[in-house]
Amino acid sequence: MTVHPPLLWPAYKSTLLRAPSKAPVPLQLSVSELTGPTFSDRPVEAHESDLTRQGAIGERLIVHGVLRDDTGRPIPHSVIEVWQTNAAGRYANRADQHPAPLDPNFTGVGRCVTDAQGHYRFQTIRPGAYPWRNHDNAWRPAHIHFSLFGRAFTQRLITQMYFPGDPLFDQDPVLNSVRDPAARQRLISAFDLSATEPEWALAYRFDIVLGGQSATPMEP
Repeated sequence: MTVHPPLLWPAYKSTLLRAPSKAPVPLQLSVSELTGPTFSDRPVEAHESDLTRQGAIGERLIVHGVLRDDTGRPIPHSVIEVWQTNAAGRYANRADQHPAPLDPNFTGVGRCVTDAQGHYRFQTIRPGAYPWRNHDNAWRPAHIHFSLFGRAFTQRLITQMYFPGDPLFDQDPVLNSVRDPAARQRLISAFDLSATEPEWALAYRFDIVLGGQSATPMEP
């Protein structure tokens, strides 16, 4: 059974519109695509991993883990980006018209660079569930999007992290497009009391594996 979700998954209705119907056409890569990524004219700053730094409203969380390759070795100095809803379940994006309150002090985006041992760490708030009109009474479980960059733009991978015990798991076609139950479980973080900061923030661990039998499912 495959680890990664298919491009076409009818229960996830938008894939009917965006899944390719023809075989891909190979294109020759340019130098910029092979030598990227170049994200801006400045390096990733340490404060960018703290999504709460402007005074975000919600339950503070620490999300951390290790990025590994298909052999289990840590991947150092790799850029990880995240984006998510606020505590009310709304993205800071004009396209999101969910009538939940916006938090002017929460952009919902952050990034960091893995350290020499492949470890990453974000401080954020718990995202809210939100309706998405995919099916009757459809709600997405609370989740955080992860974007992983290798040595070039063509190596970008995207996945999602969920929180344990969410009652919306069974009716979420995005999560259930990962057909292998063991692989699906690898998208669910684990509560980590050892990384919790007393009187400040609970912690969840989410290790990411890029390939092999223990691969984290990714959006193709």
